[in-house]
Amino acid sequence: MHLKILKIALLDLINIKMEEIHRRIPHRPPFLFIDNILEISDNGARASLAVRKDFAFFEGHYPGNPIMPGVLLCESVFQTGAVFLADHLKEQTLTEDNVTPVLSRIRDARFKRMVLPGDHIEISVSLKDKMGQFYNLTGEIMNKDKTALTISFALALVKDSE
Repeated sequence: MHLKILKIALLDLINIKMEEIHRRIPHRPPFLFIDNILEISDNGARASLAVRKDFAFFEGHYPGNPIMPGVLLCESVFQTGAVFLADHLKEQTLTEDNVTPVLSRIRDARFKRMVLPGDHIEISVSLKDKMGQFYNLTGEIMNKDKTALTISFALALVKDSE
């Protein structure tokens, strides 16, 4: 009985975490690569992802020796950046149909360690500066207390009328 109550409480907690992500950004499974918001501050955010063995892309990305694709690691950083912007720009929401966070630049992506099924990664982003509608950020992924990825990128908030 207690195990059933604990399981229900855990599922409720997971749902709240996902609801908070869904409230901030338009991304949805199967193209959502963060599953928990750890922290949002004035100049950045931290999120995490439990890299599940059942992610469909593992079937084809090095079958028999699955590795999380680097482009999807980058995407988890970009999504964390979008979560930050949604909170940073409280008067705008990134889930409205008229505003879309768009990746506008990728610079200096460095892949330092592999991420494998079963790993739990922590993603962090920091705002460097803003020029017009462009937000320049840096990001990092940590896996087992070691850097797996560093990247600089820019996101723009694009209104549909543009």
